Amino acid sequence: MSRAVLDASALLALFLGEPGGTSVAAIIARAAMSAVNLSEVASRLYDRGMNGAEVQLWVRRYEVEVVPFDREDALASAALRPLTRHLGLSLGDCACLALARRLGLPAMTADRAWSQLDLGIPVQVIR
Repeated sequence: MSRAVLDASALLALFLGEPGGTSVAAIIARAAMSAVNLSEVASRLYDRGMNGAEVQLWVRRYEVEVVPFDREDALASAALRPLTRHLGLSLGDCACLALARRLGLPAMTADRAWSQLDLGIPVQVIR
């Protein structure tokens, strides 16, 4: 697989040694991620009791291209909301999908509900 846009759940699967993490490891050097999704990852690491230095270490451990979340991304994410609400997708999920669409790359996630999407955005569910 070439490049992909990572959802927070995909990067967390790698960080936490969860099922599907090896799929993420295989493309991590070529992966991109929205700043929104990176914030989700960092928040989950804090929730697990890590301190700021530990969170920084985990986030810097891999070379993921972090893409700023700008006005266009905000509007594109919001436009996906009515199309994804029935599956319970979050703002972060929509941010990942909007970035994948903009970059013309597949979105990689651990969330199986994404396999039911029909948005013209390729989705790779890692488990």
